[in-house]
Amino acid sequence: MGLKTIKVATLSTSKRLGLLSAMGRSRWRTGRLLILGYHGISVDDEHLWNSALYMTQDALRRRLELLQRNDCSVLSLGEAVSRLAANDLPPRAVAITFDDGYYDFLARAYPVVREFGMPVTVYQTSYYCGSSRPIFDVACSYVLWKGAAQHVEGLPFTGAPGVLDLSTGERRAAVCFRIRQQAQRTGMSAEEKDQLLERLAAALGVETAAMRRRRLFQVMNPGELRQIVQDGVDVQLHTHRHRTPRNRDLFVREIVDNRTFLASVGQPAPEHFCYPSGDYDESFLPWLAELGIKSATTCDTGLATRSTRSLLLPRLIDSSALTDVEFEGWLHGLSQVLPRRPIQHAIPLE
Repeated sequence: MGLKTIKVATLSTSKRLGLLSAMGRSRWRTGRLLILGYHGISVDDEHLWNSALYMTQDALRRRLELLQRNDCSVLSLGEAVSRLAANDLPPRAVAITFDDGYYDFLARAYPVVREFGMPVTVYQTSYYCGSSRPIFDVACSYVLWKGAAQHVEGLPFTGAPGVLDLSTGERRAAVCFRIRQQAQRTGMSAEEKDQLLERLAAALGVETAAMRRRRLFQVMNPGELRQIVQDGVDVQLHTHRHRTPRNRDLFVREIVDNRTFLASVGQPAPEHFCYPSGDYDESFLPWLAELGIKSATTCDTGLATRSTRSLLLPRLIDSSALTDVEFEGWLHGLSQVLPRRPIQHAIPLE
């Protein structure tokens, strides 16, 4: 019997016996904050390609229904962080975050969020907001998945001869990495990467017109961001170029450029941050503090307490693989004390 099966059985039994809700009412849970993290909400079939990165709109709606049904206190991120520090959280406190700021947030997530009237934070990377192209790295992985049944010579794409092996997810990831390396090694511009993506799709027999029309793997543009900020969506820092360099000056530049862009779309003083792809280092903490950042979230799984460092806050990165009862286990806190496997982080947006 696998770990997940045992965990689901334990949680189901605990729910049936009333132990789950009892834990949710406990002082122990009230002293903890659950920050939910989401990436993509499918416009098409992205959840079939990468269920760790994408879920359907219906699945998101189901999550928000469970938040309501379990009487969770859904707070804005700023309020949640402040009340956590003051040891003043309401019962079953939850904050909801979305990473990267893809167009699918506007098209698929935001209508559901508005339906439930819950506050959310979008961690927005900004360099790509002026582009109408799909993000190369993520789109490349998707195209390889769509064309997995084809046999294609790799030399034009990886720089090395041999037929590309796309038979498994692991092998497709390796091919994608080699293509990305080749693009970097040859110094391709964004436009040249986009042309490479088109050549790869053509070789694999993958149609990209619908992908571009429906804006898969594109981030929200400045006009769209201004609108959601005006509507009350909290938009916060996620670096300008979706990277966390170990050099202090380069790291600070990422935050400053990101902050300047967010100010231009109506968010004048962003002070909360999310590490892109969960990539963080102890050296970042004093740099973030100097920049006036009040909180920073990771992709490490867990509940935050008053003693948790505010610049290393854990989250639950929700995914389609999580069952309803596992999700409820996190809402009430029981999943925090159950054994779990490490979570694989999402594909970096670079």
